[in-house]
Amino acid sequence: MSWLLIILSIIVVWVASLYKILHASRSQSNAAAFLGDKRNVLLVIAHPDDESMFFSPTINYLISRGHNVHILCMSTGNADGFGNIRKDELYQACAVLKIPPKQVKVLDHVDFQDGFAKLWNHNLLAKIVEEEVITRDIDLILTFDNYGVSGHCNHRDVHRGICNFLAKTSQRDIEAWELISTNILRKYSGPLDIWLSILSTMHHSGSQMHCLLNEHPRKSFQAMSQHLSQWVWFRKLFVSFSSYTYVNTLKRINTIRHL
Repeated sequence: MSWLLIILSIIVVWVASLYKILHASRSQSNAAAFLGDKRNVLLVIAHPDDESMFFSPTINYLISRGHNVHILCMSTGNADGFGNIRKDELYQACAVLKIPPKQVKVLDHVDFQDGFAKLWNHNLLAKIVEEEVITRDIDLILTFDNYGVSGHCNHRDVHRGICNFLAKTSQRDIEAWELISTNILRKYSGPLDIWLSILSTMHHSGSQMHCLLNEHPRKSFQAMSQHLSQWVWFRKLFVSFSSYTYVNTLKRINTIRHL
């Protein structure tokens, strides 16, 4: 009987969390304070599907408010030989997310190949990011934090490359934000994690951290389903139960610490 009550309680909280996401996210004052005027945003990711698996709440938030979102994908995700296929899938997913093809760039560089044993060139990555910032008139960068959500070395190298760029660039008006990695229990708690995310954000003073709820979670599923080469059963479960489908917590990267 006690187990039944626990299961029912989890179901009730799960439904309440989805209701919060679908009906109350626009009224969240903390989210409303994130960004004001129209911005040119560059999302730097490691592989095709990172945008849908991890960053879709942020992308949906930005697009719905008229910001220009550009994506720089540092590899084709060719670890299993599907690089060209995965590149095309990224463009299809971005179409679902309302990001124009001309604002998506996928690299296939010898120094940025997909794989756990591949170490990426942080200095070169910083240089490429700088070129994108100048070419696309970028004033805000989004990327992984130092752990990279899953701990994948390519995710972490992207973060380090961005920090390298921030430390050396002469453009001090660039904002940079990182996606906060959570522990495994929170990571797989689905929409339940929105409450902890909101609370953790409230405990940070000022405007250094923001919690963004996914106003269109169904669109996240549709975007990820465009990555057909990756859309196997365990990734379907991941998207269903991952908190990153429902909420993103962003923290501003303090450029001073990288000088």
